[in-house]
Amino acid sequence: MNREHTLFHLQEASEELARMINEIKTDQSYSSGELYVSMAHLYHHINTAWNAREISSSQAQECSEENFKLWQQFPTDIDLSNES
Repeated sequence: MNREHTLFHLQEASEELARMINEIKTDQSYSSGELYVSMAHLYHHINTAWNAREISSSQAQECSEENFKLWQQFPTDIDLSNES
């Protein structure tokens, strides 16, 4: 696992989630549009953390446009229908 790359994206996701929660709690005018933008940012980082977890350091540094788009997609190898 590319720990550095994965950790970066998980930290970014954590910060975005904390920011979203704080804004929803404190800003009565927080809108669905703002939630949409924040959720897209959050999913980008969570999905990239998972989808790019096995990339090399050079792939992470290069990050082609194709990989950028591919890595941020919702994972296809996680089955959310299984309940533990």
